[in-house]
Amino acid sequence: MDRTVTIEDALELIKQLSLIDKIRLIERIAPQIERELTNTQSKPRKSLRGLWRGSNVSESDIDQMRRQVWRNFPREDV
Repeated sequence: MDRTVTIEDALELIKQLSLIDKIRLIERIAPQIERELTNTQSKPRKSLRGLWRGSNVSESDIDQMRRQVWRNFPREDV
């Protein structure tokens, strides 16, 4: 019967290794981690260029929103 090894189980075994064996373990596992990291491909990012194209936001709209956001700043109760 296969037993799933937990991270805690692995750490307990690693604690029992000598210092040189811990170094050898790191040397062996690091390339595997590097391969796995390079194999994971991130999704291409969507360009934000033109995000606000066609929206009708005026300077006065921006000023009004700033006043609303900063109205209670700085607060005395914080």
